[in-house]
Amino acid sequence: MNTKFGKTEKYIYERLEEKGALMFMLIDPVDYRTPELAIKTAKQAEEGGADLILVGGSIGAQGELLDYVMKGVKESVSSPVVLFPGNIATLSRYADAIYFMSLLNARSTYWITHAQMLSAPIVKQMGIEPLPVGYIVVSPGGTVGWVGDVNLVPREKSKIAASLALAGQYLGNRFIVTDVGSNPSMMGEGPVPPEMIRAVKDSITVPYIVAGGIRDADSLRTTLKSGADIVQIGTAIEQSSKARKQSELFSKIVKEEGAKKVKKQA
Repeated sequence: MNTKFGKTEKYIYERLEEKGALMFMLIDPVDYRTPELAIKTAKQAEEGGADLILVGGSIGAQGELLDYVMKGVKESVSSPVVLFPGNIATLSRYADAIYFMSLLNARSTYWITHAQMLSAPIVKQMGIEPLPVGYIVVSPGGTVGWVGDVNLVPREKSKIAASLALAGQYLGNRFIVTDVGSNPSMMGEGPVPPEMIRAVKDSITVPYIVAGGIRDADSLRTTLKSGADIVQIGTAIEQSSKARKQSELFSKIVKEEGAKKVKKQA
């Protein structure tokens, strides 16, 4: 393993090698009735088996609200807490690390390199570990698709997603994310299609994170069986009246499918 990797990145790689699959929980402070509820949900998600907590979102997750939630989550959990940035203001010195993302299918270069240039000195000054992430948005895209001015990957065009992912890896990204945005079911869509997940997984060798629209046990299992190394869950746990129980259910499936991968690779 490259000794230049930071503490959080090493944690992800080591845990992925050990378990075969991981579950990340995304907390968007803006989506919760109170900051305290967001912090409580993060704690319950970790207690239920989440391997890592992400904090952030596309609109409004910044400033005092972000710092308050980030600090509270850090004090409540033992796993790494990572920023999921919506723009250059989604930064907090309380974070262990940040998805240092390049939006690979953005129309504007701002989301590919410009925002990263503006934020890089602040990330370094704050001592936040950058995780190099190639980010791909698939139709319907949700808020992130609109905010990021994205040339959405059509759901039936798996080869486009696979080529973007491979280009992201070749450009130096050490993680690839495909995301359909929040609440795709409201637009008549679901999670990233299984055939697209398989195509992306077959094209890259870095860890592959699948996000968006994973709302139940069936979609979670299908996503993992199709090739996701890591699933990123948000709404399904956020909207559950029993966050810990929902996290336990999802974690159990992730452990089962991960164990199968480890056994297959042995």
